[in-house]
Amino acid sequence: MGITKTLFTGVAGLNAHGEALGVVGDNIANVNTTGYKAERALFSDLLGRSMMALNQSGSGVQLTKITRVFAQGTLLTTGSPTDLALNGQGFFVVSGQVAGRSGNFFTRAGQFSLDNNGTLVSPQGMPLQGYLVTATGELDNQLGDMKIASSVLPPSVTSDIEISANLDATETIPAAFNSASPGTTSNFSTAITVYDSLGNAHRVDIYFRKSVEAAAGNTWEWHALVDGGELTLGTPGTAVECASGTVQFDPSGRLVNQTVTASDFDFDGAVQSQVIDFTFGDDITAGGTGLTGTTQYAAANTIRSQEQNGYSTGELAGVGVEADGQVLAVYSNGEQRFVGQIAIATFRAESELARAGDNLWVQTQASGDARIGFASTGSAGAITAGALEQSTVDLATEFVNMISYQRGFQANSRTITTADQLYQEVVNLKR
Repeated sequence: MGITKTLFTGVAGLNAHGEALGVVGDNIANVNTTGYKAERALFSDLLGRSMMALNQSGSGVQLTKITRVFAQGTLLTTGSPTDLALNGQGFFVVSGQVAGRSGNFFTRAGQFSLDNNGTLVSPQGMPLQGYLVTATGELDNQLGDMKIASSVLPPSVTSDIEISANLDATETIPAAFNSASPGTTSNFSTAITVYDSLGNAHRVDIYFRKSVEAAAGNTWEWHALVDGGELTLGTPGTAVECASGTVQFDPSGRLVNQTVTASDFDFDGAVQSQVIDFTFGDDITAGGTGLTGTTQYAAANTIRSQEQNGYSTGELAGVGVEADGQVLAVYSNGEQRFVGQIAIATFRAESELARAGDNLWVQTQASGDARIGFASTGSAGAITAGALEQSTVDLATEFVNMISYQRGFQANSRTITTADQLYQEVVNLKR
């Protein structure tokens, strides 16, 4: 009888709209869940007979599928350097066990932190996956836990000093250089900090003295002095010359040649005879232009830049992540080391991934296998450090859907009520 069919059609409508309301409720519940992707309910009609039958009415509706909309969520700055957000396609890869299933899982929630082993882990303690740097400085080809190998950076001895300056061409030649009174026997000076083999810092004073004026160009001496109290067998308060040399310029002020006459820094307690190479620019003799570095123009004596390549011992102070996923260990002495690169997974059909709870996804046959690569490469998005991706749930849309599904539920209940009344009329025919 058609009335019975009407009853079950109404029941199908109640079931479908009830499930759809569940989808809305789930979305609203996850409005503040990091990396959550809003879901939507897809309805389809039901047929009670063969598709070949003509002039047939349907048997109601069913909830065909719940799909995820992988739209980009808003990025919220957190200030924590280990909070990571993906701007674009892709997922972070974590490894562990969820509900008895072991392996790799995928997530958009980048709430990572360092554990006591120096490993970047999710709030559930699952290690973030990536590729570590080998002892030779190259990335390992094997996917593994993203771990900061060492919390202490050993010191590095200074072996090079580079100085870019301008030495005033109008200066006069002073008296012969005397380390006992360097300020009055030189034209200009600067100071730089260097490090010995133990990581101890030492001040080196460098004095420049104009020594030759000639039509072919001028020559300047330079002298590097260290307080004797920092040297083996030295006397505190007495400056000792540890390195010296010359810089020669042509009439145009270009650096023609540079020499290092001696270099021997015997710091107390450290490796003896520490040799430091001094470089003042790209001199013409060595094939340079003579303009990039130290010059001699009729302008004030000045230091443009100076740097050295040593550093003291450093403790791990934090972690930095670049847009392409490169992980940098940041140490207390200001040094940074490239320690690995975060892996990013993309899928041909990401909407077919299955939810695993805890902001995790697992691949399915419909989604295809994970394509593991790096951020900012191919279809993978870029990583933003110090930020988290917010939920894509739009409350206004969800409330409108809630009203629509509620009205649909109510209307279907009226179908059942009306069918029941028709049955009552049939029963009453016998009276």
